[in-house]
Amino acid sequence: MTRTLGALLATVLLALFVPATTAHAAECGVRSDGRLYCGNTVGAKGYADRSYRSATRGTLNTGFNWFVCWGHGDPHQGQNDIWYWTQLDNGAWGNVPAVSLKTGQDPASGLRQC
Repeated sequence: MTRTLGALLATVLLALFVPATTAHAAECGVRSDGRLYCGNTVGAKGYADRSYRSATRGTLNTGFNWFVCWGHGDPHQGQNDIWYWTQLDNGAWGNVPAVSLKTGQDPASGLRQC
């Protein structure tokens, strides 16, 4: 009985203290609001244009974010030219290269092009 209570308590404490982003890490899909919700590289940069040569507008500081659309841009290390448009953590909007997202395919299925 004591062992069972200890295991239950450990499970409850783990659920309370594990960040929500960990729970979402495996999720990557378009929800009913039309946005792509997906894990991403912490610190991923958002650019003014779909190019590393454009100005950096900000970063994504959590490992899970939403993206409103995708477009073609400069090729990147993800072996494609897909970039995703989102609001960055500083409130600015920017283009994030697909290599920074944990998508199964690019562009993400069901997300509109912009």
